[in-house]
Amino acid sequence: MRFKLILGVLSLMTIVLLLLFYFMPTNKFNFSLEPGNSNFSITPNSEMQYYPNMRFADSQISYQISNCPLDKKNEMQSAFGIIGNLTSLKFNPVSSNGQISVTCEEKARIENEMFVAGEGGPVNITLSGNFYVITHGEILLLRKSDCPKPNVAIHELLHSLGFKHSENPKNIMYNITDCSQTIGDDTVNLINNLYSVPSYPDLSFENISGIVNGRFLDVNITVLNVGLNDAGASKIIIYADSNPIKEIDLDPIEMGRGIFFSMSHIFIPQISFTDLNLEIVSDFNEITKENNKIKLKIKS
Repeated sequence: MRFKLILGVLSLMTIVLLLLFYFMPTNKFNFSLEPGNSNFSITPNSEMQYYPNMRFADSQISYQISNCPLDKKNEMQSAFGIIGNLTSLKFNPVSSNGQISVTCEEKARIENEMFVAGEGGPVNITLSGNFYVITHGEILLLRKSDCPKPNVAIHELLHSLGFKHSENPKNIMYNITDCSQTIGDDTVNLINNLYSVPSYPDLSFENISGIVNGRFLDVNITVLNVGLNDAGASKIIIYADSNPIKEIDLDPIEMGRGIFFSMSHIFIPQISFTDLNLEIVSDFNEITKENNKIKLKIKS
């Protein structure tokens, strides 16, 4: 009887020891997700640009460098070359009227007890459809990067392309520069995606209203150029069903602008019809021509 009691106690102790072995920690490990140096932000879905879809009208971007010593000029040219090699952009030097203007100063600037290395950003922006189109950017270089790569110049160049500061300390767009910072793959991918849209105009009907009085049509039409370039002369054709009843010549429309006009007493030859169809006809490339046609149903 005593033997069975001892055996039972030993069995219970064995079970307790096994439980302690499996459930009591003997070593402590810390797990953390390190922010990668390829990401613009460590916060998911953070906006990378000042406004969505910021870009220059064309992937060929001109620049001019003025009043810069040779070392800073070389750094800036190197930055243009690095971004050009990583993306679909091509930067071309000009002597005047560059789309990006680069200047330099030698005096030190201090903000929030930190030296300011440079300033940059878009200064002229036109809203055109889905794009905030940069027409001019400026860069001011104050300090050299003192890094193997021209990090300061790259940082300011990306500002002029519409990119704001990153919250990732390992990203080159972080607001405090460090030689180990890199250009994020997401930055490169966004640039290539934005500039995959060709630099064409895009004419689109914005608002149309009309009224039919007997055999006559009164109509109000607004046409916008929501593309990335100025649109040449075009025309609108108005159809009653499939029969053309009026052609209207349109003057050239600048990017991001539009034309509004009214016409009255347009004669409709046919006695009955169900639809009014309007079409913009152009002889130049557009981003899409799917928005060049619209059908209006006649209300009974």
